Amino acid sequence: MGGFFGTALKEDCVFDLFYGTDYHSHLGTRRAGLALYGKDGFNRAIHNIENSPFRTKFTGDVQEMEGSMGIGCISDYDPQPLIVRSHHGTYAICTIGKINNTDEIVEKIFSNSNGHFLEMSGNEINKTELVAAVINQKDNLVEGIQLAQEMIEGSMSIMLLTPKGIYCARDKLGRTPILIGRKEEGYCASFESFAYQKLGYADYKELGPGEIVVMTPDLVSVLAHPGKKMRICTFLWTYYGYPPSKYEGVTVEAMRYRCGEHMARRDFLTADDIDTVAGVPDSGLAHAIGYSNESKVPYSRPFIKYTPTWPRSFMPTMQAKRNLIAKMKLIPVQELIQGKRLLLIDDSIVRGTQLRETSDFLYESGAKEVHVRPACPPILFGCKYIAFSRATGDMELIARRIIAEEEGSSVNRTILEDYANPDSDRYHKMVDRMREKMNFSSLAFNRMDDMVKAVGLPEDCLCTYCWNGKE
Repeated sequence: MGGFFGTALKEDCVFDLFYGTDYHSHLGTRRAGLALYGKDGFNRAIHNIENSPFRTKFTGDVQEMEGSMGIGCISDYDPQPLIVRSHHGTYAICTIGKINNTDEIVEKIFSNSNGHFLEMSGNEINKTELVAAVINQKDNLVEGIQLAQEMIEGSMSIMLLTPKGIYCARDKLGRTPILIGRKEEGYCASFESFAYQKLGYADYKELGPGEIVVMTPDLVSVLAHPGKKMRICTFLWTYYGYPPSKYEGVTVEAMRYRCGEHMARRDFLTADDIDTVAGVPDSGLAHAIGYSNESKVPYSRPFIKYTPTWPRSFMPTMQAKRNLIAKMKLIPVQELIQGKRLLLIDDSIVRGTQLRETSDFLYESGAKEVHVRPACPPILFGCKYIAFSRATGDMELIARRIIAEEEGSSVNRTILEDYANPDSDRYHKMVDRMREKMNFSSLAFNRMDDMVKAVGLPEDCLCTYCWNGKE
């Protein structure tokens, strides 16, 4: 996925940019970058953060950088921000999103000009470079940004730094957030709201779907008004978002408490059936607290994640290595596991590998039973919009593999809709097969309607594609 932060101040903004970007480190694993505009023009630094945290890599750079306006980003893959020279002048640009029709857009650009793109490893084109190329097809930046958002199948939020101000554009259906903070010295724009609160900014506004603003040290001007249709990603609350952040006025931590409460109310297990409720660190913890509070079953931490040398931003890109390190990071607390009937809550089940290994190590550590309650429904479709997981195809999802085993190759949309229905026989059979494969004592997923209630926004404002295939 990724996250970004930008600031425009009446004084030097390097301090705010450095720490504001650093506060997004939980959203990306591979690349990070800063770009500033000051008296000597543009200045940029990009580093690989796979084996070292953001602050370690950029401490030396920020000692030498200066500027009153800047943008920074954390990225899962593409090096950015990029500095682009075009007929609009020179600007720096970073993006968050996913492009599903890259080849089509490239061909359209080639048909209109004799342009070119630099290929990265794997013969891929940097998505931020492609967005810049689309923007440059138009005579002004606003029309160029709108063209990019119309042409892209997927989603794309954009932050673009010019000598006159920072353009901030939320993707056309608002799948990811952009929030504006304000203090006496100027303004900032951020993916995560908590990132600016610790830097002295107060909430100013949240951009609506497709809204475009330009931010200077003195004001934030609306250049394109928001659309009426929104599909913000529900996974921001259940998994991706940092606990103190809020999107559309809904705080992540509070939503997770409510989510756990709803699961407890529906569960067929009672306080007589389990000894303790535990959350898988980190995003499962708040869900588990909510479940415990509602069910009156004691909350405990029977295993602890060791993070001093393995925070999330250190995770390697290879899935096999990620699985190994995820297993190595969990340290059991023997006294809280031995002979216990544990109910374990995680944010989701994607491939199923890590949670199966977690339950195995709990059994090996002496657990009597391991019951599992994911905080969202079974994931049936790979994300087309923000790539919330590293799954590259639907068949990497454990739910889809089980469906294929049951149905063969003749799986159509009607069949998948039946599997997404928590009251159908197919759904219950899929869940039971998953329980068997993963060696859980019992397995019950959160329901879509309860998850939506926990968010508190109308369902037609939320993207639920990965669970029910609805766009």
